[in-house]
Amino acid sequence: MLPLLVLLAACGGGGGKDEASSTPAATTPPTLRGIAATGAPLVNAQVSVVDGQGKLVGSATTHAADGSYSLTLSATSPAAPLFIQARGVDAAGRMQVLHSIVPVVAATMVGHVTPLSDAVVALALGTEPAPVFAAAATSTSQLTQMASATTAAKDFLKTLVKTQLTDLKITDPATLDPLADASFAANKGTHDLLIESVRVDFARSSTNVPQLQISNKFLASTAPEVVVALPTAQTELLKATGATPANAITSTLKAATSASKLLPNLSGLDDLGAALNKLIVQGKDSAAIQADALLTTSYDRHNSRTAAGLATLLASYSAANRQLGRFQLLGCAEGAATTGDCSKVLVAAAVSDSTGAIVDVFSDAVSYNKSATTTHKWNLAGNGKKLAVAVHPLAFAAKKADGSADSTQSPNPGIGLQVEIQALAADASVLISSATVQLTGGFSLSFRDCGRSLLCMSSAAGTASVVPTGGVADIAIQRAAIGWVGGVDSTRGAKFLVTTALEDRSIYLNADVPGEPAAARFPALDTVNSSALLRAIDLQGSTLQLDWRTWAAANPDLRLIEIKRVFRPTDGSAPTVLDTAVPLPPKTSVTLATPFTPAVTVTTELWLQAMDPQGRRLHTRYTAQP
Repeated sequence: MLPLLVLLAACGGGGGKDEASSTPAATTPPTLRGIAATGAPLVNAQVSVVDGQGKLVGSATTHAADGSYSLTLSATSPAAPLFIQARGVDAAGRMQVLHSIVPVVAATMVGHVTPLSDAVVALALGTEPAPVFAAAATSTSQLTQMASATTAAKDFLKTLVKTQLTDLKITDPATLDPLADASFAANKGTHDLLIESVRVDFARSSTNVPQLQISNKFLASTAPEVVVALPTAQTELLKATGATPANAITSTLKAATSASKLLPNLSGLDDLGAALNKLIVQGKDSAAIQADALLTTSYDRHNSRTAAGLATLLASYSAANRQLGRFQLLGCAEGAATTGDCSKVLVAAAVSDSTGAIVDVFSDAVSYNKSATTTHKWNLAGNGKKLAVAVHPLAFAAKKADGSADSTQSPNPGIGLQVEIQALAADASVLISSATVQLTGGFSLSFRDCGRSLLCMSSAAGTASVVPTGGVADIAIQRAAIGWVGGVDSTRGAKFLVTTALEDRSIYLNADVPGEPAAARFPALDTVNSSALLRAIDLQGSTLQLDWRTWAAANPDLRLIEIKRVFRPTDGSAPTVLDTAVPLPPKTSVTLATPFTPAVTVTTELWLQAMDPQGRRLHTRYTAQP
């Protein structure tokens, strides 16, 4: 290993010539390596490194197989600390923007980037890391404080997850370094499972104080268990005494609960992924895959998808020469789990092509068979649910053909709840035609068949069916429009009861409903402005290219998940809706493929939907120029 400073011997003798040929000390730039992971590797993520002066000193892309990165810094003597950011899509298809720190510069360094390292950085900074990283050049004093508080922040974080440390049999927590563990890999080892077992979030209190929220990932409710006021935590961590900032914890619990029975069994989960890839690469058809023990042993349906449907999906991966990445744990499949221990675990995996590019996301549920001896102990099981149901925080903005705000829409932007109740199976067969949603506050709303894949909200009780709008109004409970929606329904952990003819479900809100997101957060097209209007004739064709590169660069934590064109007849009849598949990042453009020729007068709209790491949805509606 080369030292950071290499001293070259000067030439001997006297005289000007010898003095002129004397060479000053030369230096070798330091190297940095690490792994970016959220439990599963963060595949093809963009890693950026700034030094203590806020200067960009290195960048790299994580490896497609294991999330590792390695780079040689561009500066020979960068100022400490090094501040690291990784941006990419996790195995569940959500954009992640995570951070880490190397407090002291050395010849060779390790800097892992995970949700736990992100929490350490937040505690040491006293605020959310992303805005500080974005303004690193003018935040040098904050970076210095961050380095000073890092060691204490690591120790404090371990107290918040001490139950997980015990369950994972980490007998000496002092030996675990969440930033620079040289043996760390995203492979369901002890360190990796610690990352997988907790949910790390950032939020703001009612008085706008930045918070760190830590929870047991396997609880049914998504409400935070431990809440830490970040400014108070940093103040205590910076004290010379190395005080433990217990006064910064504003929640009743001082440490997250743990899935004590589940965690020790998870180490063998990646064996199932390897077995599935072996099955896929054999080129078997769906019938042969369905007959394999991996599917026939215990598989139940997963959100209406049967074992036959799963086999068809895996066979399509085989035909397209695709493979599954490592599994990421998402939580319990049972909505009623209360202790954090569950018999079925929700998992997701990135699906990549032969070049390593992510082209899809696979999700299902797995179960553990402790007594299995001739088959895998972990197997695909399905969540046993007959349909998919979800509730997400929502924000909506309406724009005109030139991209400016549509003043005819009020409020604009609007906020509320997005309710997704599956109405049609993958083969377009009808699953249900109606549902009732009971809000946390006790009020109930009706959802009915509208000829779409999801049920639409009904404005009149007892209506058998409703005419869809094709837009967000079909699935949105907008707080301004529905007087029954209150603050209790809009906070993380709010519980909703969904009643259908097939099954009843309890759903928990995964994040707070946003107040009023900044205009720049709503998805926007580069190609629409005052001199380039969005025209109906172009949306009705099949050659228009949509590009959202600028918006994606400005919002690295958001991912575009839906593009649809809505052609709404002015006579009030049902619209025609054409969906366009959205490519996964880093791609930021797509060309419309299906033309549409209206037979009657229509209003032409383009809808974009984005998602943040907590599952919040942001919608933009462009109304095209006639």
